[in-house]
Amino acid sequence: MIYQTFFRTPYGKGLVAATETGICRLELPPLEERLATVDCNSSALTRKAAELLECYFNHTPISFAQLSLDLHGFTRFQQQILTRALQIPYGQVISYGCLAQLAGYPGAARAVGGAMAANPIPIIIPCHRVVAASGALTGYSGPGGLAMKKNLLSLEGVEFRGNKPAFKIDCFAQEFLIQK
Repeated sequence: MIYQTFFRTPYGKGLVAATETGICRLELPPLEERLATVDCNSSALTRKAAELLECYFNHTPISFAQLSLDLHGFTRFQQQILTRALQIPYGQVISYGCLAQLAGYPGAARAVGGAMAANPIPIIIPCHRVVAASGALTGYSGPGGLAMKKNLLSLEGVEFRGNKPAFKIDCFAQEFLIQK
């Protein structure tokens, strides 16, 4: 059974879904018309996730670490990358290559990009915090594309110079920010 709960954001209504195992999908606004009118059969987990997401969109630094996730159907590599991405701190960014290195897959930046593009749980698994080695914002498959990625990072307090975070991304420093 799939449980679902709507949540509010400054961009419109979103939807978080879960199985008995954990959160399995998050739909960001604007929702497709078919999703916006669906009846919700919520659970304690989807209600908690919705509450945390509303806090997040109200500029409250939030950790989603207490939420169980259902990454069924993903390869072992994808699961490892998505799980590692969960540890990127609020308001920080990391490069695809650095994330690959920290996850034990040096040289797999493109594959990390593929795992981020397949992320069914954006925000909770913060794929928006992963950027190109140059700092450029690339590859956000959620609604609004790169503009939404920049909005999410700005909401977290990341400052920009053009389309790049204003600070240098240092993979070695990130190793200390992200728990092993």
